[in-house]
Amino acid sequence: MRDNLDLAASAQQLADAAPTGSIDRAAASSVAITLATTRDIADARQALDGLSPAEVRQAALDLFDRLAAS
Repeated sequence: MRDNLDLAASAQQLADAAPTGSIDRAAASSVAITLATTRDIADARQALDGLSPAEVRQAALDLFDRLAAS
């Protein structure tokens, strides 16, 4: 099982590859920062619930779920 920092690195790679200013980049960056600054997966998931705007939150949660399942 991968830890938060491993998942954060994967999310950062996705953020770096996404177009500047895109929802995908904002979502992946948010996931990367959140994973890098929380203790575990549950804390990260809870923190992402407070993300706004809603479209970035949903994209971040979708990405988070994909990363956490891998």
